[in-house]
Amino acid sequence: MRVNLIVAAACGLAALGAAPAVFAEGQAHWGYQGHGKPAKWAELDAGFKTCKLGKLQSPINLETKKVEKSADAKPLGFAYAGGAGDVVNNGHTIQVNLPAGGAVTIDGTEYKLLQFHFHTPSEEMFDGKPYPLVAHLVHKSAQGQLAVVAVLFKLGHENTTLKPVFAHLPAKSGETLKLDGSLNAADLLPADRSYYAFMGSLTTPPCSEEVRWQVLKTPVEVSAAQLASFKKLYAMNARPVQPLNGRKVVLGP
Repeated sequence: MRVNLIVAAACGLAALGAAPAVFAEGQAHWGYQGHGKPAKWAELDAGFKTCKLGKLQSPINLETKKVEKSADAKPLGFAYAGGAGDVVNNGHTIQVNLPAGGAVTIDGTEYKLLQFHFHTPSEEMFDGKPYPLVAHLVHKSAQGQLAVVAVLFKLGHENTTLKPVFAHLPAKSGETLKLDGSLNAADLLPADRSYYAFMGSLTTPPCSEEVRWQVLKTPVEVSAAQLASFKKLYAMNARPVQPLNGRKVVLGP
């Protein structure tokens, strides 16, 4: 999950809006290959130590046979709204900022939608296998807790909701384009909204923990052409799966 580095520096959380084009002076240059690859993140900056020392790190491999069913789990209360947005190339992914995107209610707590962004392949694995693409929808509660809803993509028909995003992807790091028309994140969701829930972390530095994760079980479709347009910019931007460390994964309705 990729989020705003400026706000991360200000409040210790990387989950508010678009990242800048240029790294601040002294800021570690992290990435997915070479010197800045995930295995080296904790060595790049003292603020990234949680990437190595944390016990609730994301992403994870979901072993479907070990997932627990809970009678107490509640449906996710999606209340997204259509509106204007910005499409940002933040140097690590393509991110869509939605200032008035609505919210989701999880176990009675409302989390406002801030943005969503993409990883290829999906950072989440299922019995050791990823999907071609995932969108991470990043939310924040009034108390400051983060929650992510992950929407998986399989190859198939063109995704009409994402057509205005993929048709004009900003090619350069730091470039921002206004979204052509209104976008409602609800249109990204599958009809079956059952989900895998677990506690985790940001999947990019500083790898902050205590993030609520909800990975929707049913994938939606994206065309080969749409996936190719994203991969021209980011051929691979997925952190490897992290140890579960005894965490429970619960299947919600």
